Amino acid sequence: AAAAALTREGGEDAFRRLFRFYRQRDASDLRGVVDFSAPGGQVFRSQLSISSVSDQDAYRAGLQPVSQWKAYGLSGYPGFIFIPNPFLPGCQRHWVKQCLKLYPEKPNVCNLDLHMAPEKTTDLWGQSKEQLRRRGSSKWEPRSLLEKLRWVTLGYHYNWDTKKYSANHHTPFPSDLAFLSEQVAAACGFRGFQAQAGILNYYHFDSSLGIHVDESELDHSWPLLSFSFGQSSIFLLGGLKREEAPTAMFMHSGDIMVMSGFSRLLYHAVPRVLPNPEGTALPSCLNQALCSDLPVGSVIEHSSDEDWQVCAKYLQSSRINMTIRQVLAEGQKFPEESGTNGKGQAPSEDSYHENSKAKRHKPNKV
Repeated sequence: AAAAALTREGGEDAFRRLFRFYRQRDASDLRGVVDFSAPGGQVFRSQLSISSVSDQDAYRAGLQPVSQWKAYGLSGYPGFIFIPNPFLPGCQRHWVKQCLKLYPEKPNVCNLDLHMAPEKTTDLWGQSKEQLRRRGSSKWEPRSLLEKLRWVTLGYHYNWDTKKYSANHHTPFPSDLAFLSEQVAAACGFRGFQAQAGILNYYHFDSSLGIHVDESELDHSWPLLSFSFGQSSIFLLGGLKREEAPTAMFMHSGDIMVMSGFSRLLYHAVPRVLPNPEGTALPSCLNQALCSDLPVGSVIEHSSDEDWQVCAKYLQSSRINMTIRQVLAEGQKFPEESGTNGKGQAPSEDSYHENSKAKRHKPNKV
């Protein structure tokens, strides 16, 4: 009722008011949050392009056949698609391991590069795994480097100073993540999608993500894909102006969001991270074992028990989100720029994520 009252008020920066409301509420006061595991109200079934992705390609990406996915839309948000966990048992573990062990490696860029020498950030996994594995419940234990990770950029690296991408700040995009993204995009009607840039977000229970719009890509005709793993969160999807009150929804481990068309340029934010609703240390979908018989050409790799122990420990208090986007249209090039080297980074790691002590929530990328 309180959230509904704030929504009806509208007016100046209604989005910020609801952001603060959900930032401060405990888990027992979230009745106004859309839950796609029990759809109803403004939620409706959305059609997928089943014939665009073969069952074999879905299996290779670690996904169920598209015919078995459930997809939903939201009234008032054309182009928005929500797909509750379509991953095959055990396959989420691959993406978690990649986000913690492989993707933070050079030549990719992360927030720790802002204030640490390159040689100090060459093996975050190796420097952190024993500390993570031994971690107890005390909040006073020193954080490992992986726990200080806030973001990683892939492919075309976003310039946090100019809020642009550029041709001369680019590294190879991970082939496994590109394949996953292309299958999901095709299933949603976007055949030919090219994964060209990625931002990985690493959240903890005191993290949030400020109110922002993703508009830096030169071509907005392609969708923004968002994948979540680990603990749950509340996601706010608003309108073209901050005066429009957003809709709140849960995102759980394995869920995928696709923002395209009208919804591609809407304000959105993550006001808080929540313990998974099952009440266990990890969602049950992350405790499932990977089948031993992976298809030929699968991009999914088996995680060793040792590696998964580290990942599982990390996820007990964390959430990982991968957002993938196509920056350029077919044949499009970046405009010529003068006076920049294309390699500017965020002015500080706290300008990206906010913690519970932050008083201002700045607009940032998903």
